[in-house]
Amino acid sequence: MAKILITGAAGFLGSHLTDRMLADGHRVSGVDNFITGDKRNLAHLRNEPRFDLIEHDITTGLDIAGKIDYVMNMASLASPVDYFNHPLETLLAGSAGSHNCLELAKRKRAVYFFASTSEVYGDPNISPQPESYWGNVNPVGVRSCYDESKRYGEALTMAYLRKGLVDTRIVRIFNTFGPRMRVNDGRAVPNFIIQALHGEPLTVYGDGSQTRSFCYVDDLVDGMARLLFSKVTQPVNIGNPDEMTILQMARQIKETLGSKSEIVFRPLPGDDPKQRRPDITLARSLLGFEPKWALADGLAKTIDYFRGAAR
Repeated sequence: MAKILITGAAGFLGSHLTDRMLADGHRVSGVDNFITGDKRNLAHLRNEPRFDLIEHDITTGLDIAGKIDYVMNMASLASPVDYFNHPLETLLAGSAGSHNCLELAKRKRAVYFFASTSEVYGDPNISPQPESYWGNVNPVGVRSCYDESKRYGEALTMAYLRKGLVDTRIVRIFNTFGPRMRVNDGRAVPNFIIQALHGEPLTVYGDGSQTRSFCYVDDLVDGMARLLFSKVTQPVNIGNPDEMTILQMARQIKETLGSKSEIVFRPLPGDDPKQRRPDITLARSLLGFEPKWALADGLAKTIDYFRGAAR
């Protein structure tokens, strides 16, 4: 049984990762400052003796007593709504926050796990995107606070690894959906579901031809667990390579819900990627990872969650 520290534990992904680590028999300390995390995501663990929750901002420092075997840094403002509203906090989470987590891992002689993103590839010129692709990123654009926080976090992680200071892992997370996403998250899947449930128009930005590859959260967490307990130190894409347009996703959610909502089109936000599809060859060959959830099944679980959240 390992002792695992998870930052951003009350967030969408962090809370599911916490559940998975506990289900696998480990002890977990969660850290969150609740800028976007929600204590309700962890409410079911209030009587779990192998879990404790610490309210703290990792950008101000990080010092946890006792033994820690793994530090999993999931702390980030990952929704465009959030990082447009909090660009400085986003940059600091990826820079100062990552540095503090790495220093803690160094002191504890723990493995450090950094949750990066497909956004490090920017608006890619090749598809699918392999880990060897260096990306096409605007370093001063409206999305740069998020993109560059993750790119810096990766660079810092690799510097600690190359100096022999910390044993590290880097996951590049592609578009993920599932229960515990926020009603006002701003990303495509929760937006479309909430709009359809309320009988409102489904808002598609641009002409809807931009593509994404949607992974159900349980598959993502499985890939992250496999990476954590591996010996793989290079960045690894985790996601579902099945690609679809945003307009197709809007139509699928409409059909699944039997909604009569119309689809309306709005101007595309700045620097929005035209294409996003992971090459998961490394994850398959090094980790034995393979997405198992069908899109329809994942959407059904997510819709059930939002039916309750929207009330």
